[in-house]
Amino acid sequence: MKKAILFSLIVLMSVTGLFAEGQKDTDGKIVIGANIYNFQDNFMNGAMKPVLESYAAEKGVEIQIVDSEGQQAILNNQIDIFITRGVNVLAINLVDPASAESVIEKAKRADIPLILFNKEGSKEAMSTYDKVWYVGTDSAESGIIQGQMMVADWNAGVIADKNNDGVLQYVMLKGEPGHPDAEARTRESVKAFTDAGIQVQQLALEADQNWSTQHGNDKTAAWLTSSFGSDIEVIIANNDGMAFGAITAMKAAGVRLPIYGVDALDQALTHIAEGELDGTVLNDGENQAKATIDLAINAAMGKPVTEGTSWVLTTDGSKAVRVAYVAVTPENYEDFRK
Repeated sequence: MKKAILFSLIVLMSVTGLFAEGQKDTDGKIVIGANIYNFQDNFMNGAMKPVLESYAAEKGVEIQIVDSEGQQAILNNQIDIFITRGVNVLAINLVDPASAESVIEKAKRADIPLILFNKEGSKEAMSTYDKVWYVGTDSAESGIIQGQMMVADWNAGVIADKNNDGVLQYVMLKGEPGHPDAEARTRESVKAFTDAGIQVQQLALEADQNWSTQHGNDKTAAWLTSSFGSDIEVIIANNDGMAFGAITAMKAAGVRLPIYGVDALDQALTHIAEGELDGTVLNDGENQAKATIDLAINAAMGKPVTEGTSWVLTTDGSKAVRVAYVAVTPENYEDFRK
């Protein structure tokens, strides 16, 4: 009887030890618990998720990616499950950037390293845990580049001053309200005109939490038939997905207006080739995904997160790796085709 009890205790201690050390010790692989805030997002699901999976496999680690369905409550539960499973590191695409502090607190309590990607927490939230880092972009940069492309096209006559009033009349397809990228792209793309001394008039702006193609289609179709439809001189989209919807709406209405997106998805390059999209900005999902995996692996191993990589952490206290944006135009889009 004593031997049986002793044996049971040994087994229990062994299992507990394995769980405490994380799933790495059960199959020899580091396990990354990851999510995408919403699989309906063209960029996140189409550009980042495949690379996260393929690059993790290339690096010999396991990644478990779940869909948070655009709901922070679902993500919170998914993080709890990952922690219970004993994953070695978390790679989290926040649903709501304002929730960063609570997500970071979950990882901190479990003493699990955390890589946030695509949606950034505040410096204050990031400072609360020494094992949290961010991979993404400089949110303002994409809007600046998009704006500069449009300014050049306005000056070249690609964007026509249809009513000859010297004022750019535009409509804006905005992404998720409060998302750093959406806010910065909306602000900076228009600021590029005013910085260049060009007057602007916003005819309409509509935001969408999911950055969806359907949103772009529905809003553009409504705008084209509105009282100001004939006054629109350019459509500015915070991402390619919404631009795709706008293109579909314009085709249905037999209208062609200058339109610009962000992400440089493969479909966007095809639209540029076919003369249906005037420009986009490469949001380098491939390198963001690779940086996320590289940092996650190093963090799980207790190494400096950029060790052995080409990634560089910012020195402004944001604990971030930022991947640069690139302008994609009818003149250079072929360079970005895979």
